[in-house]
Amino acid sequence: MSTIQNKKLIGFAAYSGTGKTTLIKEIVGILKKSNYRVSVIKHAHHNFDVDEPGKDSYEIRKSGAENMLISSSNRWALMHENHSNDELSLNDLLNILDKIESDITLVEGFKAENFPKIELYREEIGKNRGLLSNKDNNIIAVATDTNIEVKRNLTKLDINNPSEIATFIINYLNISK
Repeated sequence: MSTIQNKKLIGFAAYSGTGKTTLIKEIVGILKKSNYRVSVIKHAHHNFDVDEPGKDSYEIRKSGAENMLISSSNRWALMHENHSNDELSLNDLLNILDKIESDITLVEGFKAENFPKIELYREEIGKNRGLLSNKDNNIIAVATDTNIEVKRNLTKLDINNPSEIATFIINYLNISK
């Protein structure tokens, strides 16, 4: 059983509009080119569907199947209907990923959970709000586009240099290929 403490896991914390998803996509590409197997967990604040009406998997799920696993030679996807409407914790999601081989798990969201995070700070988005790292002791570095002063001697990274951030993640998690 996985826990946050025994996984090679790092998250991203930022105000909406800062570019978390865009940066994560770039970092995943960089890590993949270095032969790392990367998983990503993204929290959604809204209802979503990965299936589409008319497809067999969609129709089977809509007929009442609690779980629908679809598989091909290229990929597989599991859709689970969460009737309790309770959000799964990060630990719950890590347990689901337990059977999947991965070197690194990147997380977008789950800001209330205790795990290491990199804060993404763009001056135009956060200038009137301040740094999240001033209130979140789980933040281990700040990637920014400005010369803002960071507290607790946190590592400062260039938000516009995803390679630098990927290297920081590899070093922080103490993994090598």
